[in-house]
Amino acid sequence: MSKSLGKVAFVTGAGQGIGEAIAVRLAADGFAVACADMNIETARQVAERINKAGGKALAISVDVADRDNVFKAVKEAVDGLGDLHVVINNAGIAPIAPIEAITPEMYRRTFDINVGGVLWGIQAAVDAFKTLGHGGKIISASSQAGHIGNPDLAVYGGTKFAVRGITQTAARELAHLGITVNAYCPGIVNTPMMRKVAQDVADNANQSVEWGMEQFAQHITLKRLSQPEDVAACVSFLSGPDSDYMTGQAVIIDGGMVFN
Repeated sequence: MSKSLGKVAFVTGAGQGIGEAIAVRLAADGFAVACADMNIETARQVAERINKAGGKALAISVDVADRDNVFKAVKEAVDGLGDLHVVINNAGIAPIAPIEAITPEMYRRTFDINVGGVLWGIQAAVDAFKTLGHGGKIISASSQAGHIGNPDLAVYGGTKFAVRGITQTAARELAHLGITVNAYCPGIVNTPMMRKVAQDVADNANQSVEWGMEQFAQHITLKRLSQPEDVAACVSFLSGPDSDYMTGQAVIIDGGMVFN
């Protein structure tokens, strides 16, 4: 019997990349999964893939920057799947810009999605867990860039440092409710978003996308890029019972780029 049979997870940004890998992995672990994404079509494709494989999944539209919309999406997950045990705030964006080129619009949009999405996700999770009468797990996406500054990533890195702080604060505030709060910190993951980041860096230097990826990958101790499934394995642990005595932590899963 699967370790999480009968449990329900809500995953934002589940339509592609790391979010998709997390949704698929948790379904394999026995979770019913609410695949939430701004792009409802990709969310449906992931949910359909899970259902065809014998799992249980539901596609939900969500704009994580909109607090009311996040609460609505979490309620839709509970109504559709009957319960809720794990909320994973995974959705995010990663703009590339040197300090001098950061615009107010870039700053606001990135913080609204990467930080607001985590805050509203935590609030919606707590509201749902209280209504359901039990505790749960809240897991949010930080980053290697939330532990160390990277050139051209001031705004993105700022949001990911913020996620670590919010995670620690929420862990202390919510422990009495039986809620644990942790984060995961990927490094250079072979996803559409990461390839876009590498392309932007390469374009700024008039180089190839391969050169852009290498700028990030050259400091990986394990000498390979991460695959989304590597990150999903870490989130699987944080979602399951083996991590019940962990809270307030930001687990680095980056192949050895940052050592704590």
